[in-house]
Amino acid sequence: MNHMKSLIKISVIFVVLITMTSCRKDTAPNYQFMPNMYTPISYETYGESTAFANGVEAQLSAEGTISRGHSLFEYENSLEGYALAKETLKSPLDSTQVNVNNAKILYDIYCGICHGVKGDGQGNLVKREKILGIPRYDDPARAINEGSIYHTIYYGKNAMGSYANLLNEKERWEVVSYVLQLKADLEK
Repeated sequence: MNHMKSLIKISVIFVVLITMTSCRKDTAPNYQFMPNMYTPISYETYGESTAFANGVEAQLSAEGTISRGHSLFEYENSLEGYALAKETLKSPLDSTQVNVNNAKILYDIYCGICHGVKGDGQGNLVKREKILGIPRYDDPARAINEGSIYHTIYYGKNAMGSYANLLNEKERWEVVSYVLQLKADLEK
């Protein structure tokens, strides 16, 4: 029994010592063997850096290159570019390459909120009077075609911004095809 009491006393002392040492607060931090693992040096894509001789030059795309997934669009963002696209720009996709279901989904996401699901200019933002003056696709004064629609998606027009960064080239042409289908449905 006596042996048991001394074992309990030793256990209690041991627990008290462990508790006191585990709760101790060191004012000096531990030594870091590999500090770069804790504080990595990172570079922003277009941020200034002393790592390169001319600031950001090494992080910019080489002159004359096109980013992966993009293609060169040779029509300028101007009224003349719009008119030229309207006259000469044609879709590279034929009807078998257009995924109509995907085109409808993309149209509903990016276009339908203003232009309406039928292309009648009665999207939810127009109905709530957040944006005004959205014309119908079948408006004869506009006479839209595939070139003008693509140019508008690429650069934007009036209050509409560009969707070139949200839709890749194939998706833009699919949306153009869907807009033309909505226009034809409105003209019936």
